[in-house]
Amino acid sequence: MLRVIKGGAEAERLAEIPHALEPPATGPGPQEAKSWDFATDWHRRISAVWALVAHSLSGRLLLLTILYVLITEVLILLPTLGRYHTSLLESRISSAEIAILPFTEPSGAQLSDGLRQQLLARAGAAAVMLTRPDQHELFLAHDEPSHFDMTIDLRGQNLFAQIGGALDCLFVGGNRTLHVVARTQILHAQTVELITDEQPVRNDLLAYGGRLMLVALGISLATGVLVFLSLYAVFVRPMGRLTRAMVRFHENPEDASRIVTPSERQDEIGLAERELAAMQRAITGFLQQKARLAALGGAVAKIQHDLRNILASAQLASDRLASVDDPVVKRLAPRIVASLDHAVNLATRTMRFGRADEHPPRRERFPIAPLINEVGEVAIAAEPSETNLVFENAADPALEIDADREQLFRLLLNLVRNAAEAAKEREHGFVEVRAARDESLVRIRICDNGPGVPTAVREKLFQPFAASTRSAGTGLGLAIARDLARAHGGDVMLESTGETGTSFRVEIPDRGKI
Repeated sequence: MLRVIKGGAEAERLAEIPHALEPPATGPGPQEAKSWDFATDWHRRISAVWALVAHSLSGRLLLLTILYVLITEVLILLPTLGRYHTSLLESRISSAEIAILPFTEPSGAQLSDGLRQQLLARAGAAAVMLTRPDQHELFLAHDEPSHFDMTIDLRGQNLFAQIGGALDCLFVGGNRTLHVVARTQILHAQTVELITDEQPVRNDLLAYGGRLMLVALGISLATGVLVFLSLYAVFVRPMGRLTRAMVRFHENPEDASRIVTPSERQDEIGLAERELAAMQRAITGFLQQKARLAALGGAVAKIQHDLRNILASAQLASDRLASVDDPVVKRLAPRIVASLDHAVNLATRTMRFGRADEHPPRRERFPIAPLINEVGEVAIAAEPSETNLVFENAADPALEIDADREQLFRLLLNLVRNAAEAAKEREHGFVEVRAARDESLVRIRICDNGPGVPTAVREKLFQPFAASTRSAGTGLGLAIARDLARAHGGDVMLESTGETGTSFRVEIPDRGKI
């Protein structure tokens, strides 16, 4: 049974009202064009902000902090808007219930239509329908509504539905007529349905959302500034100090006054400051030492050049002296000749090691076995004839290597000479050279049966003038050999040493495999 209260006239049921969706209202027209000067000024401001973000750590930190706080505020704002939109609709339902409550009593028929219309108008309701188990009661404020655009059921709405309803109201709604369904507290009634205009609801929601946005923006700015100032004091400013110190040191690393003074901080930045200061002191000391060594090297090169000329003249005189038949001269002449040979060799090798114009390897592919034979002939021929020394070339005759022939000859000659010097101390000394290819790498091993490399020498084996164990040695052979190998992209290393002998390994990679 349907009972309609409107001056006693019967009305149609609310469910039979046609449902029509109105198109959303169009937004405001295009804004008025700004002047060219104003646009240019804004362009300069935007460019300045972008430069701050792109090139300043502090600017990036500030903007990112504000952005993250805003994102957090938005995540809080959306559920708040959703719940507020629902509460607005629930408040209208409550107002509508209060407006129709007097008319649900038996004596309600005696109340005037004007009072009913005023109560429903104050509640913002165009029509209210109360659903009971056996009847529906329709209460109209004015004329019967022709349609409604959207139905919102408040029974059992979840958080996502509330958020979706609020966003739909803000961005789509405004000129729509809503049909709101909710549970009711009226005795013996099940639901209450309300027909209302959406515009007042949207206005309230916009005002509330605006206030929330202002509060969120204020919180974001305050939080961003506080976090930025904290991080700037703790992190950005010390990093800026480190950066300026590194730039200043880079301008003149030999100036000891440019070394950063570390703070007493115990955190990671304090550790970085101390490590940077230590590194700068080490670099400054190294450069100063390098400058002194360069000056000393230049002086030594000049001295060695003149000394080599003097020794060459002495060699000529010693050769003439060796032809004298005097027994004493014949006994002393070999020693003089050997000493002069060692002195000339030292001068020549010292000057060659100090050359700064060593050309890069001129690489070519060639068989390595003939080169090893040449090295063996030169190295063994330099030893006294009474030495019982055997040289063995164990390289595959078909093996080819990609290297500079002249530099590889010098490299192997230094190693084989050292091996021969060590092996001749044995009664039956031998030197063996083996070579094998491992994919794009050629490994050469120089082995001898000498007494081995002393433990005290091993740590500085490849340092110039520091690794010689012989009184006549220069300490340059291994240093030169390693430099030549590394120029090819390879290396020279001590593979094994002991009382039974020593083995050095040379690795020369092919071109394109370095």
